[in-house]
Amino acid sequence: MHYKVPSLKEVDRLVHEPSRSIILAILSVIPKADFLYLQRETDLTKGNLTIHLSKLEGAGYIQIEKTYLEKRPLTVCKITNKGRKAFETYRELLKLFINDTK
Repeated sequence: MHYKVPSLKEVDRLVHEPSRSIILAILSVIPKADFLYLQRETDLTKGNLTIHLSKLEGAGYIQIEKTYLEKRPLTVCKITNKGRKAFETYRELLKLFINDTK
């Protein structure tokens, strides 16, 4: 007998990491989010969130803008077209994987 074994070999490992997929999911449905909003929604520490955002920015999946609001630092993130495409591809691969495991 031959069985088709479901595979996630083609999945983007950068997106597949749970914290980063949550960040991309959030940014895919809103125009932009500040650091504190993302920290609250992901329940990550400042250090962990900073690392995940840096990795996503390094891949070109998000854009980070550092500015000031009333003399206070403000970090704002938004998903790029490349990041949106990567997240959509990731979602489609997961759907295929889930359907293959029925």
